[in-house]
Amino acid sequence: MKYIPYGKQYIDNEDKKLVLDSLSNDLITTGPFVEKFENKLKKYFACNYSYACSSGTAALHLAMLSIGLKKDDIILMPAINFIASYNMAKSMQLKVYLVDVDKYTGQVTPDKVLDCIKKNKLKKIKALILMYNGGYPEYIQKFYEIKKKHNFLIIEDACHALGGEYSYKKKFLKIGSCKHSDISTFSLHPLKSITSGEGGIVTTNNTKISKNIKLFRNHGILRNKKNYWNYDILEYGYNYRLSDINCALGLSQLKKISFFLKKRKSIYFKYVKEFENFNQNLTVPKYSISIKPSYHLFIININFEKIKKNKNLFIKYLNKNNIMAQQHYIPIYKFSVYNQKKSSFPDSEKYFNNSLSIPIFVNLKNKDQNKIIKVIKNYFK
Repeated sequence: MKYIPYGKQYIDNEDKKLVLDSLSNDLITTGPFVEKFENKLKKYFACNYSYACSSGTAALHLAMLSIGLKKDDIILMPAINFIASYNMAKSMQLKVYLVDVDKYTGQVTPDKVLDCIKKNKLKKIKALILMYNGGYPEYIQKFYEIKKKHNFLIIEDACHALGGEYSYKKKFLKIGSCKHSDISTFSLHPLKSITSGEGGIVTTNNTKISKNIKLFRNHGILRNKKNYWNYDILEYGYNYRLSDINCALGLSQLKKISFFLKKRKSIYFKYVKEFENFNQNLTVPKYSISIKPSYHLFIININFEKIKKNKNLFIKYLNKNNIMAQQHYIPIYKFSVYNQKKSSFPDSEKYFNNSLSIPIFVNLKNKDQNKIIKVIKNYFK
């Protein structure tokens, strides 16, 4: 029987053709497709600078490096997130403070950020990382007000939110426009809004940050424009470049992003219609009409304690029915690498115990979604 994944890329013949075209160029890295892709991204996000890089993790690392974070600088980030942001911060020897999240959405809220600052008596915070879990960007203006009050920078970990928008002064702005953040990062992994195979994006409106991104992405090299063979090394940099082959795929995918978002939205609202009033122990997080999500994930919350069940057993039940579910994410404080005995994140714990992602992707067939809905409803019977 066919297995239904929780996420899957959508690749068509146009994508394949452009990738093949890129292979015919003299340069298949640092060539014309990189520049074309970055220019299209800059126009799409309506930002001053946009750069492609090798992964979402590389994008996060470039963001931290480019805003000048140094050893022992204080940075805040969600307790619920993929480990990438924590790994990069610790590799730079930053002082990381985890922020508790909303028990239904898995996202930090303005109140949670303020609680973390107050509880830990934090001063001289250098940066806050926001993560729009599942692709739903909320509270952006409130976070911006906290940023101004406490004088720190905002990095948007928008790996789930490519294509997402939020309302400001009766106008919708793209996540990545950096109107209320200093820098935004995205992932081009196959399961994200669009894909380049592997890849990432960094956007900013700040000229100094932009120059730093270019340096750190390419070994810290500054080339002599007249004599290309002469160059200087200004920083300890990395090879975080993205090839023309990847950028060709990304460029082709970007043309279809409106179609992708429309399909995901349709799947999302069918789930909402079926589940929001189905059972009091199954809840679907509700989001403000002031946002336009990317609909990257569909996260359900089940009160397993109330129904005297176990999340792991429920996931195994779905697997037996050839449905793949996933948890986004295991809290960072639960990993051995966190290495702190005392931690108190009560709402992160509730979110983790009760939440899971069910399949949502562009080419999810209607009959497969009907099966997912039926199987989940049968579990409660």
